[in-house]
Amino acid sequence: MSNLKQYKCPSCGGPINYDIESGQLKCPYCSSVFEIDTLQGYDEDLKNTVEEELNWIDKPEQFFTETEESQLRHYVCDSCGGEIIADVNTGATSCPYCGNPVIVPQKFSGILKPDLVVPFKIDEKQAKESYKKHLNGKPLLPKFFKDDNRINELKGIYVPFWLYDADVDMAARYRATRTRTWSDSNYNYTETSYYSVYREGEIGFDNVPVDGSTNIDNVLMESIEPFDIDEAVDFKTAYLAGYLADKYDISAEESKDQANQRMRTSAEMALASTIRGYDGIALESMNMGLNNQAIKYCLLPVYILNTTYKGQKYTFAMNGQTGKFVGDLPVDKGAYAMYFSIIFVIVAVIAYVIQMLI
Repeated sequence: MSNLKQYKCPSCGGPINYDIESGQLKCPYCSSVFEIDTLQGYDEDLKNTVEEELNWIDKPEQFFTETEESQLRHYVCDSCGGEIIADVNTGATSCPYCGNPVIVPQKFSGILKPDLVVPFKIDEKQAKESYKKHLNGKPLLPKFFKDDNRINELKGIYVPFWLYDADVDMAARYRATRTRTWSDSNYNYTETSYYSVYREGEIGFDNVPVDGSTNIDNVLMESIEPFDIDEAVDFKTAYLAGYLADKYDISAEESKDQANQRMRTSAEMALASTIRGYDGIALESMNMGLNNQAIKYCLLPVYILNTTYKGQKYTFAMNGQTGKFVGDLPVDKGAYAMYFSIIFVIVAVIAYVIQMLI
């Protein structure tokens, strides 16, 4: 029985021993008791868990043809280093990321061609109206932010995203608990029972998006999701007419860990949703294996407005397909002080009136 000391307690994780008195396995730390056959079955389940396998197949590279390159322009901002692509008729007069008015034309060569594009459904006029509505009703907003000239800096940009497809084999082990309470004339009692719960299955993921640009904050991009990738079409340079496109600077290889994490989070939630009848569950371990992997390069439509107020940069983003709008707003400190002074006076007057009526 010497090898039994290698078992770990499913309840607390401590080493478990054979208990002569009960003839079972007992944890000296939490006093949990297990039948030998039960714990051996648990150990076999652990050995048979899905092996962690997260390798992705390299994406085939397809570059713009000479004909397509002749229809496009490549610019680089000499201030922030941002790179953008525009059609030959689109005037690129300022950097959409930092507002710098100088962007330098570069030779267009060796740039990866997108597989797909989700066209803009919200036009520039609708985007500006939505931005105005977002600012209305905010009395603490500096007047600078309400000026129309700021709205004119709203730019439509196709943001590069990597889309990941995979069938995921998943297996997870949870520690579950049930709690029972009762009392008698002397004491209150609580009994907690611990269970090991094993779940495995398969789930398919299509078009898990990962932002391929460092120019726009990932949290901001995730905040304007989701995009309906079902509306994506094969890329053609004509879709860039009147818009800009960001050039990716994070490769598909560098983005795969983020894709894996998004899949893992969703897979774990799916498995956990199948566990019922317990008062609580906690994930102990989870493995994933990938099959039928595929990676696509897609441009997604976004309206961006970058502006600076008192040395701090503020960025706003709108989903160019759905109209979802996000972004932080500054506070006018003078208006803030006046606003709360008025509130204080009103509250003081109300308190005084109430006091007089009592």
